[in-house]
Formats: sequence, C-alpha cells, structure tokens
Amino acid sequence: MSELNRRRFLEDSMFAATAALAAAGTSQVLAADQRPSSSANDTLNVAVIGVRGQGNSHLTYHANPKHKGTQVTYVCDADRDIGMKRVEEAAKLQGRAPKFVQDLREVMDDPSVDIVSTATPNHWHALVAIWAMQNGKDVYVEKPVSHNVSEGRRMVEAARKYKRICQTGTQCRSMGGTIQAIDYVKAGKIGDVKIARGLCYKRRKSIGEPGQYMPPASVDYNLWTGPAPMTPLTRPQLHYDWHWVWPTGNGDLGNQGIHQMDIARWGLGVDRLSDAVFSYGGRLGYVDAGETANTQVIEHTYGDQKLVFEVRGLETGDLRGAKVGVIFEGTDGYVVLTSYTGGAAFDLDGKLVAKFSGGGDHHGNFVEAVRSRQRNQLAADILEGHLSSALCHLGNISLLRGEQIAIGDAESQIGEDEDSRATFGRFREHLAQNGVAADAPVRVGKRLKLNFEKETFADDSVADAMLTRQYRTPFVVPAAGQV
Repeated sequence: MSELNRRRFLEDSMFAATAALAAAGTSQVLAADQRPSSSANDTLNVAVIGVRGQGNSHLTYHANPKHKGTQVTYVCDADRDIGMKRVEEAAKLQGRAPKFVQDLREVMDDPSVDIVSTATPNHWHALVAIWAMQNGKDVYVEKPVSHNVSEGRRMVEAARKYKRICQTGTQCRSMGGTIQAIDYVKAGKIGDVKIARGLCYKRRKSIGEPGQYMPPASVDYNLWTGPAPMTPLTRPQLHYDWHWVWPTGNGDLGNQGIHQMDIARWGLGVDRLSDAVFSYGGRLGYVDAGETANTQVIEHTYGDQKLVFEVRGLETGDLRGAKVGVIFEGTDGYVVLTSYTGGAAFDLDGKLVAKFSGGGDHHGNFVEAVRSRQRNQLAADILEGHLSSALCHLGNISLLRGEQIAIGDAESQIGEDEDSRATFGRFREHLAQNGVAADAPVRVGKRLKLNFEKETFADDSVADAMLTRQYRTPFVVPAAGQV
C-alpha cells in the first residue's frame, strides 16, 4: 500500500488538521445583522459542493450566462480529478474559472459566498446545509435532504434561526404538469382520495462482490466519509454505489423514490409525519456488496388515508402505465403521473378525462426567493423536504426493525386490509417472475406507531435511536436545541 493510500485510512492523523479548520471556520457563526442579503441587481456568488453527478447540473445552471445574476466562484469535491474537470467546464461557460477546494469548510469561511448548492452523498447533506446557513449562506440541498429523521428537523431549525432561504431538490414541485395534477386531485376531481401510491420501478443490477477495496487515489477519503464511520471501502465502486449501503445511503427509497414520496404526500395534503408505518422487502434476486432493499413496500397511514410506496429494482412491468411515478386512487377515478412533468386523469373505467404537462425552473425559483428573502416563494422549502425525506427514513426503520420470514409465509403478517393484501400479492408475483423462490427470506418490518408532533415513535426506544446516528468528530450534526 502506498503512503498516500495508507494515510486515507488513518483517520487519527487527519483529526488535528480538520479540527483546526473547524475551529477557525464553522464555529464562527455570523450574527443576524452581519448576514448578507443580495439585491436584484447583485451577482450572487455560488459554491457548488459535490459535482460528480447531480451537482454538475447545479454548476452548469449557475455558470450559464443565460441565467443572469449568478456565477460559480467555488467548486468543491472530495475527488480532486472530478472537481478539476468541473472547474474547466465552468470556466468555458462563464468565462472565468472558479476556485477548487476539496475541504468544504474553506467555502464556509469565505463571506463572499452567497449560495451553497450541494449534491454530495446523502450522509453529508445536513451538515453542509447547516454549516452554510450558520455562516450566512442560502442553500439549495439535494434530495433526500437528510440521512436520518433528526437531521432534517435540525435543518429546518437552522433555516428559521438564521433566516436563510433553503430549497429542497425535489424539482417536481416546480413542474407545471405536476402542479396541474396535484391541483386536480385536491379539487376533488377524482372524488375522495384514500390511497396515494408512489412507484420506483427502476432496474438496479448487482454492484459487485463485497470485499475491501481502495478508494480512488484522487479522493480524500477522510473528507468523503465525513460524518459516517471511518471504515474500509467494501464495494468495488466508491461513487454512486454509496446509495446501497446504510452508512451513506438510503436505498432507492431515498434516492429516486423521494421524488415520488414527496408528490404522494403533497397530493394527500398532509403536512406532517404519518400516524404509523409498516414496511417489508429485502435485497433479493442476487447477492452483492449492497445492503439496502432493492424490493420493498412501505405503508404510511394518515387517519383513513394511506400512502403506499413500492420499490422494485428487478425486472418489472408498469402499473397503470407508470414505472417511476405516482398514482392517486379516488372514489370517482384516478390520476397517474408518469414523468417529472406530467401525467393524466382517468375515470373508474379507465377512460382518459384530462392530461397534464409542463416543465419549470426549480433553480430559478430558488434564486428568486434568495433575492426577495421570502421563503414562502419557494416551491420546496426545507420543511417540505424534511417531511418527505423523513417518510422514507421511517420506512427503512420499520424494515430494519423486522425479522426474516420465508416469502411464502409472510402473507400472514400483512394484515386484513384489502389493498395491503393486493399489494403483497403483486409483490410476491413480481419476485416469482424474477426467479426468487417462495422459501427465500424476506424481511417483514415492525408496525410502528408515531408521535408525529414530537417526530418520535410512540413506544419503541430502539426505533427512536435510529432517528439519528453517532457522528464522527469533527463532522457532527448538532442535536436538538444546539443548532
């Protein structure tokens, strides 16, 4: 092992430097009257943190001259090679090269930065946003906004305390077609809606055998790991496949599914966590380095309404024309959203009665709110992001609190509700079509009641402990009351 790679695994040797940076930067929170606010004529300086995937779209938006009024002044990524590539791309777009840094705390320390726009892995989202808001910056944070339930609430607290504008990256909230569909549902055009069903039918193949692998030499693995435990890399690919291990990701429920979870909750018109949650599923069809479920059902109850979510990572057909989408089931018809920008409404006989379509500008909506200082102008304020992200986390907690049962024996645990049994029937049929035997184990989660006002579980201290995590110094998300 080279000296460089050996250093990446020796976290103790890094702490002195990182702690010094933390003391010099993020500990110095700006007073309310010191925080900058920009007028409509100012150019807003944007730092983009995490630029390999979705963050590249953040960068190209703010560096594009046609989006007047923003410029990218920082590119930050733990992977130096990726970051430097993005610096070159931004320079071509805006005519000047942004500064590259690997350590995001250098961004926090610079008072010239107005906006932090972040698309890091999930386990970094909350800390990036909180540190930025504490240092007087407005924030656009990708979905899910948090890695656990507590983090999301701390982000809301920070936004309110420091009077920051914080937008969630659930861009469907800005899409004309989705807005039309939600307005249609809420206007009672399909009658009473008892079920909102989110779908994430998205093929996910094996990520390779588990083992011990070296991170890319261009990555500062200590900074990449941040709040998560410092452990060896256990999968062949560092980037993206972090979604499928619990310390850094939340499975496809929190990856793709958060978009559809958010739309489903929006259409039901509920602005809180659920009364109870129940989930079942597992990582089925192959054995690999992944840990999160690739096949999962989640049920949230809200009084006499229900939000059902289905994740399928194996080969599958659609449901009422949707694979990645949302279905609102009403007493007089149903609405199916089949894309980010639209869908259609049908009567109970399946006859088309309305279509919805239209895009939007989610980043633009954020910039407008930054200038106006009116958070009610945001399409997806951080509170909306917290609630929808938390529904995903709660589903995973229910699953992890469960026990392994043979698929053929699991039906007895599903309950007597007609829709629940029908959903399980399709779940079982889907697995059989993919060659998963009836005696294969599936995890049937624990039915958990919630105290939604306190955002805790009603009677499960083990589940309560899973609402947060142990953080690695100095990358610690503040506890309640400490933001």
